Parts: sequence; C-alpha cells; structure tokens
Amino acid sequence: MKIYITRHGQTDYNKQDLMQGRSDIPLNEIGIAQAGATKEKIGDIKFDAVYSSPLIRAVQTASVISGLPQEEIIKDERIIEADFGKYEARSYFKVGLPMTLFWTHPEIFPAPKGVENIESMITRTSEFLKELEQKDYENVLVVCHGGIIRPIRGYLEDAKRGFIWRPRPLNCEVFVYESIDGKHRLVEDIK
Repeated sequence: MKIYITRHGQTDYNKQDLMQGRSDIPLNEIGIAQAGATKEKIGDIKFDAVYSSPLIRAVQTASVISGLPQEEIIKDERIIEADFGKYEARSYFKVGLPMTLFWTHPEIFPAPKGVENIESMITRTSEFLKELEQKDYENVLVVCHGGIIRPIRGYLEDAKRGFIWRPRPLNCEVFVYESIDGKHRLVEDIK
C-alpha cells in the first residue's frame, strides 16, 4: 500500500499567521490553487480511498486532489487538527510563552492547560493508521493538518518519540509512504 499524506491548502488564518486548530476555516484562493497544483504533481493516481479530517479545509483539499465530490471523502475524527483551546485564532507571535514553548519544543515542554497533548495526538493517529493498514488498498490519500501530520509521520517513520516535529509540513506538501506487512518507508516528498 502507498499512503499519500498531505496537509491542506492555505487558508486566511494561515496567511495571517493565526493558530487554526479546530476552527473550521475554508481554503482561500491560494489554497485551492495549491491543491490543484498538487493534483497535477502527483498525476493520474487512482486512489482506492480518500480520508480527510472533518474540517472543511482538509475536505476541500482532498476533493480537489482526488477529483471526488466532498460527500465521497471519508471523514475521520482521529486525524482532525490538535485542539489549541483558548489559543485558537490567535497570532502565533502572541500566544504567550507556555504555548510558544510547547508548540516549538513539545519533546521538552508540556501542553498548556486546555491544549491537546502529544500523547493524545500519537494515540489517535496510531489507531487510525493501524486500522488503515488492515485495508486492502493500493493507493490511499490522507488529508489533514500541520500539527497532526507530525505524529502520523512519527508512526510511519518509526520515530522513537512517536512524532517528527521539524521541519514543519508545508501547505499541500505530500509525503508518500510505502506500507508492507507493518513496515514503512518514505518513498517521496512532493513539495
């Protein structure tokens, strides 16, 4: 199985450097164009299934890249973005020291009160991926978010900590993994 993992296209919150979390913000024109460019870059791959976070920016991206109507995208809560609590819709540069430290170095600093912790993110994405790997798919597309991609990549790259935090995934960057008998390898990074 090849698993194509991508982050959604740009939104106005991305453009303004605001923390989105679970705020349900649609793609802007640039984000729609990014998704269209990604579709062209990956070519005419037929996806056996297309999974998405239930947030509209991910669903829109999945629809553009796959060519499927939004109603046919499989929405899964386990790949929704991290819950940023009271920090949602705030500037990355004005969230205060506890959130800044956590979001830049989660391996050292704990999540502030009301913010989803790394362990929760690892647990839910691992459950999703273990279930996905039981399916009989040749090619599958998974569209989610910049924060939650980090534990997904951690699982698929067998990271000791359970996540790969840096570098931050770009909008519509695609990580292509091969999954064979529970073993994974990154085969391509499409930017």
